[in-house]
Amino acid sequence: MGNIGIWQLLIIAVIVVLLFGTKKLRSLGGDLGSAVKGFKNAIDDDKSSAKSVEEKSETLADSSTHAHQATSSKESQKEKSQA
Repeated sequence: MGNIGIWQLLIIAVIVVLLFGTKKLRSLGGDLGSAVKGFKNAIDDDKSSAKSVEEKSETLADSSTHAHQATSSKESQKEKSQA
């Protein structure tokens, strides 16, 4: 009773086409397709911006680590020369 067969789906499709017309359904399908494409592009842009933020933070962390190491090595060299 709850199962919808292929014939029921075809009857529903014919009724929808008769009510709205093929032109309206075609434009509706195009609008839906462009909305999905825009959504996918927005997700891809968000992922790429997140990756670039991660890369920048890693670069900053690496540069601060190198700067700290250079400062530490200069201080240890000063201590050795003073001793």
